[in-house]
Amino acid sequence: MISSMTGYGSASRQVSLGAGVVADLQVECRAVNSRFLDLGFRLPDECRGAEPALREMATQSLSRGKVEFRAAWRVNSGVANSAKSNPHALGAINKDRLDALYTLQEKAQDAFPKAQELSIAEVLRWPGVVSEPRGEEDSWITAAVEAGRAALAALMESRHAEGKALVGVLTCITGKMRDIVKVIEPKVPEYVAQYQEKLTERLSEALATQEQAKAGAELMERIRQEVVLYAVRIDVAEEFARLKTHLQAVDTALAGKGPVGKRLDFLMQELNREANTLSSKSVSEECTQAALELKLFIEQMREQVQNLE
Repeated sequence: MISSMTGYGSASRQVSLGAGVVADLQVECRAVNSRFLDLGFRLPDECRGAEPALREMATQSLSRGKVEFRAAWRVNSGVANSAKSNPHALGAINKDRLDALYTLQEKAQDAFPKAQELSIAEVLRWPGVVSEPRGEEDSWITAAVEAGRAALAALMESRHAEGKALVGVLTCITGKMRDIVKVIEPKVPEYVAQYQEKLTERLSEALATQEQAKAGAELMERIRQEVVLYAVRIDVAEEFARLKTHLQAVDTALAGKGPVGKRLDFLMQELNREANTLSSKSVSEECTQAALELKLFIEQMREQVQNLE
């Protein structure tokens, strides 16, 4: 299935910290556009050991995109109730560290008498004063891998859904481009013939007053040859043929499976090249306008293709 490179997924798991405390671990997986697969991890220290497994899962499932795994945890709200019956549920006070902090505060106040004392909240937040339950390392890694796998699956699902929507948008644009080609292509011979006739008249008028007019039929034959050669140079039949071929290639890619972003990006370049040539060879205002509309649609497609894996 064709996928977008942008998406989001999240999942959570619980980790026992001991002393009746449970932590909720939340893992998020975000993805945006990138030419290659670029993985990033923002994990708490407790979950660092899960990074290799998460990296392997991502490389097996994804081929392009800037993908980031983020994890964070907090103590389950139910711990507040358990703390009433278990005073150690929220952690234990490190008396040595607390005494050292008190001594340090006294010395600081001796040097700065106007300094305020630390609040209870500030004391409890001081590193090492409260020894919080952490749980086993294996439990953290297992929970992070399981939550990461579920978050990655949700990410993939969102990427598939967006990819399906993008395919619909691109198919609609190729249909509009085909309509333009169907209208303009049959009129091209008429445009070329009209231009050839006007050019012949202008050349004849320019040479009528000159000595070359004595050449008569020989001169007019030379003019016709030059006009025919110029008409060949401005003929856009090949450009229309290649446009239709590239549009068919786009539809074929969109109907397929797997990563198609790079191939479609190449086809956008080819379509744009043909539209530019069509514009430069144009001999009528209608043909010029058609080329501009084609270029506009191609640019719209290019923006959407940048999102495809």
